[in-house]
Amino acid sequence: MTGPPSKKIHNADGIVERYGRPRTTTVVFTNGVFDILHAGHISCLTAARSLGDALVVGVNSDASARRLGKGLGRPINGEGDRAFLLAALEAVDAVCIFEEDTPATLVAALLPDVLVKGGDYDRKDIVGREAVEAAGGRVEVVPYVEGYSTTYFVERIRESMA
Repeated sequence: MTGPPSKKIHNADGIVERYGRPRTTTVVFTNGVFDILHAGHISCLTAARSLGDALVVGVNSDASARRLGKGLGRPINGEGDRAFLLAALEAVDAVCIFEEDTPATLVAALLPDVLVKGGDYDRKDIVGREAVEAAGGRVEVVPYVEGYSTTYFVERIRESMA
């Protein structure tokens, strides 16, 4: 899809309407907070996109991200900004902000063909795995890029300001 990034941001109903089943394309889904976009995120998103025809990205809402306990003052960037930055990426076809602590409801509604998480996740712990596999989809864990995490970068910034 071309055009402004805001055209790629949808609510859950819009995502399911556009990318849900039945479909003729391979839909890939991944999710995260994506607080400060970095090379590790880009590597994961690019790898995820290579596994199908369309990449849908779920983004934790601000409240959801705070409940994950990522640290004081997190998320640094608001959900709208995080979704917009992701939507601006060529690898990303659609973005959906979700309010729950996990994307389980969104994954169950969308039932992507491929569910992807980064290498810092154990396959058995990936939320939505059972629903995706039961529907005939698969789960992929893409390589983790060592030394790239938002938490690490936030700590470095805070240390440099102390």
